[in-house]
Amino acid sequence: MRLFFRLLFAFLFVIASDCLVAQTRGVDTAYVRELPTKMALRTYLSKKYTEINYGQELGIYEPNSGLNLGLGMTFQKFTLNIGVPYSFMNPNRIKQWPASLDLQAHAYPNRWIFDFFGQFYNGYTMKEGNAVGEDYLREDVSVVKLGLGANYLFNGDKISLEAAFLQSAIQKRSAFSPMFGLEVYRVRISGDSLLIPTEMPLAGNYQRADFYQVGPSGGLVGTLVFGRGFFLTGAASANLALGISKGDQNKETREVGLVPSYFLRGFAGYNGERYSINVNYLYKHLNLAGQQDVSQSTNTGNYRLNLIYRIQPGPKFTEVYTKLNPWNILQRILDNALGHGKEPTVESGH
Repeated sequence: MRLFFRLLFAFLFVIASDCLVAQTRGVDTAYVRELPTKMALRTYLSKKYTEINYGQELGIYEPNSGLNLGLGMTFQKFTLNIGVPYSFMNPNRIKQWPASLDLQAHAYPNRWIFDFFGQFYNGYTMKEGNAVGEDYLREDVSVVKLGLGANYLFNGDKISLEAAFLQSAIQKRSAFSPMFGLEVYRVRISGDSLLIPTEMPLAGNYQRADFYQVGPSGGLVGTLVFGRGFFLTGAASANLALGISKGDQNKETREVGLVPSYFLRGFAGYNGERYSINVNYLYKHLNLAGQQDVSQSTNTGNYRLNLIYRIQPGPKFTEVYTKLNPWNILQRILDNALGHGKEPTVESGH
């Protein structure tokens, strides 16, 4: 457990370093136009979820999550979004259940794709069609999922996922790139009793299980630009991980194996000089190492509709913001730690 979090910390440090350094490498201006002096203001509708999939025969647990209405901004490579699941938008959401927290960060500096998952879900429902024969409510079921992923884009100077996802740039021409990287995950699934409802005893059914996975990933990303500002962008990657599972039924069980998973991303819309409207969808299918007769996966989705309006902040605001930008502060800390001692520029933060 301690070794896992040490690996996570080291991986996060490398990601932060590379993320900041990558911004200095520039882009091919024939393909990508960056907008370092523009602030993108957004309002959005979004939904995040992480379900537990035991297969059609055993059932699928769905979280008590909802549709969020939010506001956000992106300026100098830093993004802040705040969304709230208002009750009038989620009439079927169970209000008395404990709250959940879903922290996701998907960063797209030049030549890189970085993903972070810090998810803490409480309260799940297994829809009818399971062994119980009706909706099976489990307020006690919880999922903790921590993960980091990094993929290098070999043609990353010609393709901008920031343009597709954050609208902090504009993709001018179509481009494609292979990618290769590494993913690390730690997942815990637990409840007050056995997780899977069955009429007969099921070998491997557990009250709590812990999963650890690490392995390489690779895939392809591409964007099509057509008309005047319209785009379609997609990315698909596969991951083969060394997985370890530890289950707690009557006694602790441990299994080790190779586990395949995949990550899909899709973006579409219009991205103009001042306005942008777009939809995007991220889906991570994470297979977990099995527990005897039980196979499971955690499937994470994140979809969003964005309305964007760009403004030009004044010089005084820009000067103050540049000093307070978290990525510029991190740049200074890393420079001091590594002995570089150089001051960050507006373009270098992320």
